[in-house]
Amino acid sequence: MSTAFVLIEVEPGCERDVYLSLLDIDSVSETHVAYGEYDLVARIDFDDEREMARTLIGSMRSISGVIKTETLIAVEV
Repeated sequence: MSTAFVLIEVEPGCERDVYLSLLDIDSVSETHVAYGEYDLVARIDFDDEREMARTLIGSMRSISGVIKTETLIAVEV
């Protein structure tokens, strides 16, 4: 299983709605509110790159209020 952290910029006032929508996505294991350039951080766990792409493009980016995402894929060192 692989992990990625997704930084999410949200339209002002939509933070709670986007936060709650992220909780409905199966591969999202954690969601946090953040202060700074990005408003939310979500951890996703996935079995393969195809599942990650479906989650990011098909689910997360289609949530109303999401302006921009940046994905950080975790690796072992």
